[in-house]
Amino acid sequence: MTEILLAIDDDETRVERQIRTILDLPIRTETVSVTVLHVFSDNPTGASVSQLQTARSVEERLEAAGIDINLDERSGDPAPEILAYADEIDADVLCLAGRKRSPTGKALFGSVTQDVLLSTDRSVLIAGGAKTDGA
Repeated sequence: MTEILLAIDDDETRVERQIRTILDLPIRTETVSVTVLHVFSDNPTGASVSQLQTARSVEERLEAAGIDINLDERSGDPAPEILAYADEIDADVLCLAGRKRSPTGKALFGSVTQDVLLSTDRSVLIAGGAKTDGA
């Protein structure tokens, strides 16, 4: 069984790219389990991952494709929480979707995707951007 940790946020465009990336993998769906993780950096109302539209979209689409899904959430700094969770579940692959940012923006604000990439020895699958005409 291949365990994929799908770290999501609340951006529907990025999560859609992650869903398509997983569904396009050349693997049999019955051999895959996906854990969807959302890290709340600030959650004073006690929201749950299942309340996020993006999590519900992942759950609906991947279950329809025959993939086992688990939803979970954490609170804190996203990159360390994703890495710790990957260790806990012994994930085979981490699936992330970066956002387009300027070099200055990355330097000033950091990048969860970059932090995870540089801090793990696990395989990381980055969901690419939408194709444009002529690409």
